[in-house]
Amino acid sequence: MNQDTICALATANGMGAIGIIRVSGNEAFEIVNKIFDGKDLTRVKSHTVHYGYIIDKKSEVRHEASEASSDIIDEVMVSVFRAPKTFTTEDSVEISFHGSPYIGKAILEVLIKNGARMAKAGEFTMRAFMNGRIDLSQAESIADLIASENEASRKVALNQLKGGISKEISLLRHDLLNFTSLIELELDFAEEDVEFADRAALKNLIDHLKTKLGSLLESFRYGNAVKNGTAVAIIGKPNAGKSTLLNTLLKEERAIVSNIAGTTRDTIEEVLHIKGHPFRLIDTAGLRDTADEIEAIGVRKAREKVAGADVLVYLADAGTEDFAQDIDMIRSLWHDGVALIICLTKIDEVIPTKLDAVEQVFRGALDYPFDFIKISAIENRNIQELKNELSSFVEELQSEEGNVVITNQRHFEALQKSLDSVVRVEEAVQSQITTELLAYELRNALEQLGEISGEFTNDEVLGNIFSKFCIGK
Repeated sequence: MNQDTICALATANGMGAIGIIRVSGNEAFEIVNKIFDGKDLTRVKSHTVHYGYIIDKKSEVRHEASEASSDIIDEVMVSVFRAPKTFTTEDSVEISFHGSPYIGKAILEVLIKNGARMAKAGEFTMRAFMNGRIDLSQAESIADLIASENEASRKVALNQLKGGISKEISLLRHDLLNFTSLIELELDFAEEDVEFADRAALKNLIDHLKTKLGSLLESFRYGNAVKNGTAVAIIGKPNAGKSTLLNTLLKEERAIVSNIAGTTRDTIEEVLHIKGHPFRLIDTAGLRDTADEIEAIGVRKAREKVAGADVLVYLADAGTEDFAQDIDMIRSLWHDGVALIICLTKIDEVIPTKLDAVEQVFRGALDYPFDFIKISAIENRNIQELKNELSSFVEELQSEEGNVVITNQRHFEALQKSLDSVVRVEEAVQSQITTELLAYELRNALEQLGEISGEFTNDEVLGNIFSKFCIGK
């Protein structure tokens, strides 16, 4: 592990009340001590805070603040943390200064002049990982926690940081490792035709692993919704009220509303938070055949968005006389895995007795499940009901078995590969295939689980993960 002492701005770029610079490494105290006019940091207790000045010294002579005012950069508070009880497990110092970008830059320059170097992206967290303080999944959860924009993503990331995924993976790997060791032992005594691993117990272990891995994989739908937002495509014929609904949900004039059909030519995406969950609302062009080249591109993009949506909100104008075209459109758009909500719009313009009959038309024509809501975006009628349905979609994705949620695509792929190997072990046991194949597939399953915690992750993968962190983390 590189023993350089590193430094970086830990707070966001820009002006603020205070800024914080982090320093970590074997010479952290000595380097900061060279530029700190206050207590001798090499002699103070750990986890203490000290007042003084950061000074760009011209000589080794220690200055009094009054004697070297021209050399003073800022009046600061310095926090001292001694190894190993620090984030990186190394000696660490945090310098709290007045939050001027110029002052921060000046302090970093004198730190570098006195022996530190600028940290690379994510280097503090990588050191915490390399020094064994956290595993790789916990390191990634730190980035997720920093990037969290809603209550749900904060809770999931915090649970992962506390070791939620790590504990699950550790238990699975422990059981797998025991059997793998016994299978490997059988290979050493292959000529004697003995079995150290109870095949019935192995079958039970396989069933357990399949259940647990399947549950973790299933949680990814909820985790992805929490982390990246649920994609909600608002779609329908021209003038069905899509842009009006978007504006009503967002409580702002985000989309142009006009009685002229075909006003929306491109997709408009905005994020709406409902009960702590993010929803990516996508207002699309009205679906129809058109000779207008630009509008036709918008219609094609609308269909592409529907293909990648989690929820399809189809708007049908209550004033329509014949809904056959709407029904045909829904049939052409619906696909496995998408939730369907049909909203009958502009109900303020139609007599109430017609509304129930329209619902029966759709229920009689469509075979798959959907929710039917009668709304008026203009009068804000039943908009809360629509929000409740969207919220219920995400809440139903949440597993009742536990609070461990997979949010990371890399973790999902590793779990899937591990499950594939476990299934192949099951097939090998059932077919009484050679011990060599059992050992190979068991090792594969172990290595894939180890990819999540970082036990078998190569330098290229590590570099890619930590390069996405901010410099001061």
